Amino acid sequence: MNNKDDILRQSLTADWFGDGEDRARLDPVSTARAALKPQLPKRFYREVQSEARGEGHVLLLDGRPAMTKLRRPLAGENAALGAMLAEEWSAQGEHIAPATMPVTRVLHAAIDHVADAMGDVRADIVKYAGSDLVCYRAPEPERLVERQSALWDPVLRHVEARYGGRFILSEGIRFVEQPAEAIAGIRQAVDGIGSPAALAALHVLTTLSGSALIALAVHDGLLDAEAGFDAGELDADFEAEIWGDDEEATERRHFRLADFSAATRILRALVG
Repeated sequence: MNNKDDILRQSLTADWFGDGEDRARLDPVSTARAALKPQLPKRFYREVQSEARGEGHVLLLDGRPAMTKLRRPLAGENAALGAMLAEEWSAQGEHIAPATMPVTRVLHAAIDHVADAMGDVRADIVKYAGSDLVCYRAPEPERLVERQSALWDPVLRHVEARYGGRFILSEGIRFVEQPAEAIAGIRQAVDGIGSPAALAALHVLTTLSGSALIALAVHDGLLDAEAGFDAGELDADFEAEIWGDDEEATERRHFRLADFSAATRILRALVG
């Protein structure tokens, strides 16, 4: 790899994978469009490997470690995550499209952002539980009420049984303060996650679904990626059935699902 390739690699990390912040905080449509621009960076490497080193299972491009924006090795915490990274980078064609690399984006965030702010990320997840999506129910129409109950009630039952405390439901958008013991159970669960990658993945699930409870249900294996994503998209999908969908909404849903699925795969690789 020559000096030009080094510059390309560094520019790619800095300009296309952001500053290590959780990508779920950004507008997914804008992110997707940026990643699909004609100015996509050209692939500058031939061989992709994952090698166990002190920093974890490091991604190697033509034998050299790939680095994050903060100049940290881009690596998975175990062999499975290392393989997932290598798979995404190997799958790139003539150009590199970060929109097709959700695992890379989540792990990049874990390394450069989450690892240095574990307490803040945990607090943000717990904050969602205080006004969680699954606790706010529609008064009508009956079809929506039934669908919310079918998808969300099992999540509530699971969380209450596993973490203690009963969450209170509200009709409409009227805020209801949740019992302290219910929030404490969620906080204890989130505090028990010591892996930056697992915490980053849980945060992605939470922000995409709008629900810490759905995220934990996926984390615990109650829901798979598709079921968890559908639970978070329930209201939006119902509106689309009534009013119809458009190209932008379909595009947004596609990239949100890809990120949700990648975060779920990361959790499965770490916690089973």
